[in-house]
Amino acid sequence: MGDKVRLADIAEKTGVSIVSVSKALSGKGGVSRQKLEEIKKVAKELGYEPHTYAARHPSKNIGVICRESYLTRFYSFYWQMYQDMNKTASLMGSFAMLEVITSDMERSVEMPRLLAEGKVDACIVVGNMADDYLAALRKGFDIPLVYLDYMGTDPDMDCVVSDSFYGAYAMTNYLYDMGHTKIAYVGTLMATGSITDRYLGYQKSVLEHGGKIRKEWVIDDRDAKTGLTDAEKMLTLPKEMPTAFFCNCDLTAALLIKKLEKSGYRVPKDISVAGYDNYTYPGICETEITTYEVDLEEMSKLAVEIALNNVWGEDYKKGLHIVCGKLVEKESVKKLHS
Repeated sequence: MGDKVRLADIAEKTGVSIVSVSKALSGKGGVSRQKLEEIKKVAKELGYEPHTYAARHPSKNIGVICRESYLTRFYSFYWQMYQDMNKTASLMGSFAMLEVITSDMERSVEMPRLLAEGKVDACIVVGNMADDYLAALRKGFDIPLVYLDYMGTDPDMDCVVSDSFYGAYAMTNYLYDMGHTKIAYVGTLMATGSITDRYLGYQKSVLEHGGKIRKEWVIDDRDAKTGLTDAEKMLTLPKEMPTAFFCNCDLTAALLIKKLEKSGYRVPKDISVAGYDNYTYPGICETEITTYEVDLEEMSKLAVEIALNNVWGEDYKKGLHIVCGKLVEKESVKKLHS
């Protein structure tokens, strides 16, 4: 029976991920002692033999492609995702190789060399790209494509995203619970799917609390075409200030805090600021930002698992995968009432 047992079978029975099973059975830790014993017990009961699994799953290469603008010094969020993907691929006996897509490549619809030269067996697309570029990828290559931190309109696309809508809804509800009723949203709508989803979560909370969406309190933070955040040209402070700003990401929150301080406001004493993603950008501001944490590691793991299971012909859940996060209280939000 051993040659028919998959790590996925053990993962399903023990309630952990395939990566956790792989790490546990290879002696690399990553799970509690109690869970380790459970995994070993289930593996033995099912007749799992490590060498047979490896023989059935030869090493495969995964391409990872990402826009150049997402990998600037401010966007190390995606660098962290790539590192997590590399780690997961290695644990599953494969390799992840990154290729950066320049703006010229995207404009001219020049395909990644990793794919054009047949160097990879699957590809993970990180973040948003132009529609015609993504369409060319799907049409031009007969390999599995997984979209990470991006969701398209095709229901058959394999996508892994954070729960932006309900995460933003939870964060805005938190601001109301802290006594804030005048809350602005900071993020360029339609620049990325996640920014728009977070705005819609914010909008739901505002409407449920009997508020109205004020146009001057929906503030751009970046160029919609390039995706580059521009604190000087954007992040325009409104004439009538809210008591709190909810920013679509921690980078924008950090830049906004810096701009508020230059304008004479103190955070959180005068104005509260909340972010999203819980990713630190050193050197921008000293204030610890209250935020909604994105589970980068779980998203990255899941994307790699989907890509490799597709290549290996293993069963997996196709379509959209939403990874939940959690609210993290720090020091950038002031409570206005008891």
